[in-house]
Amino acid sequence: MTSNITTEWPLQHFISFDKLLKRYEKMAEGEDAFLAEKARRILKAQAPYPILREGFTDVTLLEEHEVVISIILEDAFSEVLSENEIKVASLPYRDVIFNASTRFKKILKDAGDNFIPALTKEDASMDYIMNCVVILKFHYGYKLDFHRPYFYKIPNAEGVMHYYRVLYNADFIDLYPTELAKDLKQEDLDELLEHPNDLKLWKEKIPPNSFISKGFVIANMFDATAEQAISEIKSELISANKRGSDNFMSDLQETFKSFFKLKDLKVGFSSYNREDDQFERVFGKDMHSYLLNESDFEICNEALCKHSYEKLLNQNTYFIVSDVQKYFDRSKGMQPYKNLQQQGIKSVIFAPIARNQELLGVLEIVSEVKNQFNGVNARKLDDVMPYIVSAVVRSKNEQENLIDAVIQKECTTIHSAVYWKFRKEAKRFINEELKGNDPTFKEIVFKDVYPLYGQTDISASSNARNTSIQRDLMIQLSEISNILETAFKESGLPIYEELIFRVNRHMEEVKEVLQTNTEQSIYNFVKTEIDPVLKYLKENQKDLREIITSYESGIDESTDTYYDHRKNYDTTIMETNRQLVAILDEAQKSAQEMFPHYFERYKTDGVEHNLYIGNEIAEDRKFDFLYLNNLRLWQLQVMCEMENTYYNLKPHLPVQLDVTSLILVYHTSLSIRFRMDEKHFDVDGTYNARYEVIKKRIDKSYIKGTDQRLTEKGKLVIVYSQKSDELEYLRYISFLKSKGYFTNNIEIVELEGLQGVTGLKAIRAEILYNKQEEAQKTYTYQDLMEALKE
Repeated sequence: MTSNITTEWPLQHFISFDKLLKRYEKMAEGEDAFLAEKARRILKAQAPYPILREGFTDVTLLEEHEVVISIILEDAFSEVLSENEIKVASLPYRDVIFNASTRFKKILKDAGDNFIPALTKEDASMDYIMNCVVILKFHYGYKLDFHRPYFYKIPNAEGVMHYYRVLYNADFIDLYPTELAKDLKQEDLDELLEHPNDLKLWKEKIPPNSFISKGFVIANMFDATAEQAISEIKSELISANKRGSDNFMSDLQETFKSFFKLKDLKVGFSSYNREDDQFERVFGKDMHSYLLNESDFEICNEALCKHSYEKLLNQNTYFIVSDVQKYFDRSKGMQPYKNLQQQGIKSVIFAPIARNQELLGVLEIVSEVKNQFNGVNARKLDDVMPYIVSAVVRSKNEQENLIDAVIQKECTTIHSAVYWKFRKEAKRFINEELKGNDPTFKEIVFKDVYPLYGQTDISASSNARNTSIQRDLMIQLSEISNILETAFKESGLPIYEELIFRVNRHMEEVKEVLQTNTEQSIYNFVKTEIDPVLKYLKENQKDLREIITSYESGIDESTDTYYDHRKNYDTTIMETNRQLVAILDEAQKSAQEMFPHYFERYKTDGVEHNLYIGNEIAEDRKFDFLYLNNLRLWQLQVMCEMENTYYNLKPHLPVQLDVTSLILVYHTSLSIRFRMDEKHFDVDGTYNARYEVIKKRIDKSYIKGTDQRLTEKGKLVIVYSQKSDELEYLRYISFLKSKGYFTNNIEIVELEGLQGVTGLKAIRAEILYNKQEEAQKTYTYQDLMEALKE
């Protein structure tokens, strides 16, 4: 029950009974004969042991002089109250206790032989500062509110944790400054109050061992388990960090045990889905629902009986079952008693978590002991349910925010480079609403930005898709025709001959040209007219079952039709896009570090990307044309890397297709505006729309005076209109050629005039493919400048 006083503190604590004994000296000289006689007896008992007045730090002396100390403290520790009072003599904020009351001794005995009581404290730095605050008040005279609750956490005989709040009586303690004490002024106090957590500063102003504490305190305690449990439940539920911790449920369960003062107790939760009128499991570490047992969800009227449904959903009041087995037998195994009985639960409280008569979920408190819960102790939950409701509302709001965030990320992404401006506008919008105004969300516009556009397109993808569809349809129709011909030969029914005629006509249509509606037309024909016939034949003509079963095995479950060649085509397109996007997205990470810019990419039959760079996009960095040049050089390299990736991927794809790559260089800056209805950026203004027109048409353009398409496999095409852009890109290509990106086959061509657009030219640079697994090194504009100096 005692420990040595060795930790560094501003106070040197000496245990002494001098101040109390001086009171007895006055009483010994008083007129009340009875009190005087008692005082003289106490003084006589102490007289042989002057150390008890002088003071000591060796706590072993407390045991040595235990009998005398109990005599000295007999008035403070009345024997008639000892069975009821929870009380000890102690040193303030120290785990030094002595002369305990009978009840406190019993509490410690129930806790176990090895249990050592210890005050609940914050870290050592806060305890040091706490001692300093006491000195500031009692020695320097500064009035500060230094009261802070201290507790002893002590388990009872059943292991349930109880909390005993400590109240100190410091009537018998004095403070004395040592030679280390400083003369503090108001400015010193002001500085300390401005830095309440700066331990170094507090030690400077009030050094260790600068004061002596002489005396003792009387620590009166009371059982504050319920109040502390409520506080901890509130803390556990409201704190987002705690709710996300691995120990959340175990800690909460222990707290509820203290709250109810019951050892056998478990806590569970289930949420309520209003739209589907069902209870659902709350997912998280150690989360469990005793209402649902092993199910993830269950319709409410199936999870509950009529009475419990009425209590929880309509009345929003507690549903308590003191004896589960009794009601399981009486109801012949109805829910919720069936689930509870299967889990060995004997007693339960289902507490509705509701706000404004709307059920949000259910708190489940269960026990494997019969009659553990009842209508009386269930009312204790009234004190904690508001915190549980607040936590659930907050959790639901966080979940909705998370859902919105996921939707925004996956469906309407706002790029990180421009997110700052959306946040700024959102803050303005919210502030205007708080002022009572009716704000509108202003459109986000970035002026004077320079665009870069690139695409890696899968050539002739439409033809390849149509070919794959034709092949699958021809195979399917051919097999249907064979089945019908066999059936006609055996039965001679004219209906089979008519169906054969229509199947063959569809085959002729598919063979010639695939119209837009051909695939759907054939699908409808097979589903409505062929499948019923095949079903009849399979059931009634045993000799046809095998070939019909063989035909059905070729039907794909996901498309409900033949899907072999089309699957190969789709796999090729998806894998190609996946690989190209991975290269582009990974390269973007380093590009953003060079200078923030807006980036978007989207998949078609291939991958297209837009980049916009300029001063308005960078929130806190100054734009320079060096960064535009660097991004253009970066784009060239990434496009070459995407081409190389496909070159190495192509032999492993089920359909052998080619890709072509193109970059559009736009000389002047433009403005982009976020279209709120379409949730993406677009160029702003009539003049700037010319850029979008060029983007949409150049990949289908031809070289002037020829019937040759501009884009060609194996070549990177750079489209431009200004001579300065031509010279810039020829310089980049020359540099990258020396790094192994291009061959010597470089040509400059003019484009046939597009509708509304003339005067475009293009550089066509042949890509040097390589089979190495590792990506090529990315070079910067600075590398180019260094190379030109050589």
